[in-house]
Amino acid sequence: MKTTTVPVSAPLWHLVDATGQTIGFVASKVSHVLRGKHRPTFSPHQLCGDHVVIINAAKLAVTPEKGRRKTYFHHTGRLGSASVTSLAKMMEKSPAKVIEMAVYGMLPKNRLRPQMLKRMHVSDDAAHKYAAQKPSPLDLTIL
Repeated sequence: MKTTTVPVSAPLWHLVDATGQTIGFVASKVSHVLRGKHRPTFSPHQLCGDHVVIINAAKLAVTPEKGRRKTYFHHTGRLGSASVTSLAKMMEKSPAKVIEMAVYGMLPKNRLRPQMLKRMHVSDDAAHKYAAQKPSPLDLTIL
């Protein structure tokens, strides 16, 4: 039996404004676009997603209770080098890292995940360096 593979089209650039949105909502929609599931030619074994530019990561909506309770655990492998950081401290230190970690956990655990993450660009404020690519605004409520 002969099979055919649909060639992957060129990736588009999308702009997402995270102002007032929750972390999980933005991360789930962005991971959907990075994976390419919004395209009719989606194939799980190909890199067919688009580039996503996320702006205003520092303006994500986080409730005070969630800021205290949610923690991020990191261990380097050496004795006594474990560290636990709350979401509130992570939002002060690097809000872009919060979104990157959330999207990282929502992408499939395979060899394509690092390549998909390279197509995500996060900025803490409204300024970004990808204006030359002319990213189109992406409405997250439609996906």
